[in-house]
Amino acid sequence: MTTHGQPDTQTRTDVHVDTDLPMPAPATRAATTVSTTEQLTVLGASLRASTGGRYGQVRDHVRATVPAELMVRDPAMTVPEAREWTRRTVRELVGHGLAGSGFPVAQGGLDDVGRSCVDFEMTAHGDLSATVKSAVHFGLFGGAVTSLGTTWHHETFLPETITLERVGCYAMTEFGHGSDVASLETTITYDPDTDELVVHSPTASSVKTYIGAAAEDAQIAAVYGQLVVDGTGHGVHVALVPVRDEDGQPVTGVTLGDNGAKGGLAGVDNGWIRFDQVRVPRRMLLDRFGGIDDEGRYVSEIDSDSRRFFTMLGTLVRGRVCVAAGAAVASRKGLSVATRYALRRHQFTRPGDGTEVVLLDYLAHQRKLLPAIATAYAHTFAVNEVVERLQELHEQPGKDQVAQREVETRAAGLKALTTRFANDTLQVCREACGGAGYLAENGLTVLRGDADVFATFEGDNTVLLQLVAKGLLSGYKEMFGDLDTRGMVQFAARSFGGQVVEATSARPLVSRLIAAAARRSEADTLLERGWHLSMFVDRERHVLETLATRLRRGAKDEDSFRVFNDAQDHVLLAARTHMDRVVLEAFVTGIEECGDPQTRDVLERLCTLYALSSIEADSGWFQQHNRMSAGRSKVVTAQVNRLCGELRPHALGLVEGLGVPEAWLGSQMLVDAERWTPGATVG
Repeated sequence: MTTHGQPDTQTRTDVHVDTDLPMPAPATRAATTVSTTEQLTVLGASLRASTGGRYGQVRDHVRATVPAELMVRDPAMTVPEAREWTRRTVRELVGHGLAGSGFPVAQGGLDDVGRSCVDFEMTAHGDLSATVKSAVHFGLFGGAVTSLGTTWHHETFLPETITLERVGCYAMTEFGHGSDVASLETTITYDPDTDELVVHSPTASSVKTYIGAAAEDAQIAAVYGQLVVDGTGHGVHVALVPVRDEDGQPVTGVTLGDNGAKGGLAGVDNGWIRFDQVRVPRRMLLDRFGGIDDEGRYVSEIDSDSRRFFTMLGTLVRGRVCVAAGAAVASRKGLSVATRYALRRHQFTRPGDGTEVVLLDYLAHQRKLLPAIATAYAHTFAVNEVVERLQELHEQPGKDQVAQREVETRAAGLKALTTRFANDTLQVCREACGGAGYLAENGLTVLRGDADVFATFEGDNTVLLQLVAKGLLSGYKEMFGDLDTRGMVQFAARSFGGQVVEATSARPLVSRLIAAAARRSEADTLLERGWHLSMFVDRERHVLETLATRLRRGAKDEDSFRVFNDAQDHVLLAARTHMDRVVLEAFVTGIEECGDPQTRDVLERLCTLYALSSIEADSGWFQQHNRMSAGRSKVVTAQVNRLCGELRPHALGLVEGLGVPEAWLGSQMLVDAERWTPGATVG
């Protein structure tokens, strides 16, 4: 491969955005619309356009109209100051339309769940406290009312949710149970004498905790608990429970506390809630999937408690999509800071001419940042796909249950993948900026602390990867809830027999590329996209097939927990290899839609760098399973180095294409960098 044209740092262009977009209609509007013109390299502008997808215009609109002061918080603020700043900022972001997209049109929304994910994503380009504070209220609380409630709930609670007239929180997690939602201890007991629900925390471990907005602002909570009707339990349901009165004081029977300082997200008032026989009317139960009729009987169209439970959780899938999108943005933001710094910072003298070397000219530094940038692009395309697929399913008149479970599986896997990558990458970015990266004013340590908990939000990553494996083993034909440990082991035995697991994609483009690569010799395929795809597909197929075989051997074992537990490493590997393949295919598909030849050439190189660096990182597996020789592995490493050198001249355009305006980075060292250039004049 050769580099086409001059480095993109030579040419810059103004980016103008059409801001005429349909917007939600909250009562509170921003008094003025700020229009900003960003100067980008030609490549940077083109890459943004190529990665925008269905919602590209929405993303451009936010970048053009939201002022930097709403995206950057002073890291020196105390916790009370950060909370007040966050509170004020969320209200201003509502005025910019970043709130009501996913709500029904009848209540002032756009009924666009895909766009609601993009709203979250764009808010995450700024301070993550504001992002999380907004997401708890609009995404979690508002999403629960929308997805689990009926028309009465929508009409009663959504208008004031959209306008922030009543602040909500999402009371799921307890001290005793987080990921294991089905085992929550809070009770919601129906009292037929008064036609009320009695919400109660019966044990110390049943107290709700880590609840965003509970410490200071929440007035009402969506409370998850075990519904009991006439002495019979019907599994976890959700009730709306007021927690503060109009004066901001806890209502009778509710005790509220503050979780205090955290490792990040200083602006989010996480707290705990204890309920002591708190009574609310029966209609406060969100009863779309199961409720209590006028005769006091429990009624539901879904006869299985576990199936009903996972149907309820499935409607909230966009929460995981949003967290995946937010984590992907955190990675892009960190890489934008570190790469821009590496283009401005000099260190050590070049032999021969006495000049100091720019950091990004060192191969080791390129190795830190450029493969990660390639992965960030891969994740961008993968997130776009799942966001757009979520909206496509939402628009369908009938619900395709298999397709719905497939998108739930993908969302779970993508959330695990992007949050792990974000945490790892932000640490690399901090180290790549040396001592400057450790100063709070330069943005990376604050971002690292804020993004850390995304690995826990919306489900522990290990648990989510197990859900991915369950979806693969069942072919999305069984509900997750009906596949407990024993059920999954037995299902694997019934489903696979001695057959080879077919885990490949149905995309015609992918099939054509793999077939073309198969007709060529190994010496000619290193840069062939079909070879990359076939390596990812073959690894996934092998891992999933051997996992099924392993579980099948233990199908008759009475200790099914031990069988599954012993295979847990294999289960997690199956999920990871599946998601790696999904992400690569999303990247390949995204490139296919790029019409500009020069931009496409750069994207092709990025995709090759992503694929080869992934193969290099897992070269041990490929060699152990005779998919690649040791000699071939060395050639892969050499090619990764070569690609880093080829992409180095385009580094600025690459990070501009990641979509974070420099003014939103909140990094003082980028402002000061020119002052510290060797030989610069002081004054």
